[in-house]
Amino acid sequence: MRNIRVLIITGLSGSGKSTAIRALEDIGFFCVDNLPVVLLPDFLEIQAAPDKDISQVAMVMDLREKGFIEQYPEIFKRLQEKGYRIEVLFLDSTDEALLHRFSETRRVHPMGTKGSILDGILLEREKLAPLKQMAERVIDTSSLNVHQLKDTIQRLYLSSDRQIKLAVNIYSFGYRYGIPADADLVFDVRFLQNPYFVEELKHLTGNDPRVRDYVLEFNEGRTFILKLFDLMTFLVPLYDREGKSRLCIAMGCTGGKHRSVVMANMIATYFAEHAYPVSVTHRDVDKS
Repeated sequence: MRNIRVLIITGLSGSGKSTAIRALEDIGFFCVDNLPVVLLPDFLEIQAAPDKDISQVAMVMDLREKGFIEQYPEIFKRLQEKGYRIEVLFLDSTDEALLHRFSETRRVHPMGTKGSILDGILLEREKLAPLKQMAERVIDTSSLNVHQLKDTIQRLYLSSDRQIKLAVNIYSFGYRYGIPADADLVFDVRFLQNPYFVEELKHLTGNDPRVRDYVLEFNEGRTFILKLFDLMTFLVPLYDREGKSRLCIAMGCTGGKHRSVVMANMIATYFAEHAYPVSVTHRDVDKS
């Protein structure tokens, strides 16, 4: 049996378990939501097969599953005797905070279908008390927003030799074909000198060094890219701090063939030099 780390995420409804499991998935855990506890031994045996490359799994288990409370003590004990490292992360919150969250989302409490939401919270708290006592970690999420909770989870479970880096997707595009739907930041570079009107450059693209040199030959091109680098130096650490995992930057010119391609490549080089995972898509470069 391989040494698989098994993290069980549990706790009160509305305490942030969905946010927690997404945060763990972002740092490399194999994640499953609401796996019946009776299936846990078989699931781990499958993941321990030699052809699998999984060293850490996380799963949400809670009172949504009937029989969980009665079955988990014996199943966890059996797995630990087999050598599995079973860790329990319990997410807690005050009654007031949970009531506020259920009021905002208008969800029905899973334990309160025949009574008030508060009755459901109190009953769930009582049933989960033994599990909370055995947890290696208990996090009170009462005062945490989703970004703060994600950051807390990742700092606790990310190995010290790894760092989370914002993934950056960069598009060049032509305004005549529309702005990319998933763009977070859009920059219009149609103010730059247009190689389309230079006969020997017209049929090339911004991937050609001659087009790049032409665009950057003018002061406005050089000034723009330097100011854009400064803006990214300011913005990206703030996005990182807020827990943003992906940033999409779109650079647009008229046809998406020359100026936007040059600038997309330039900003991609900036992110690569700063060790961010970066991808570049020249969406409209081959369109007429």
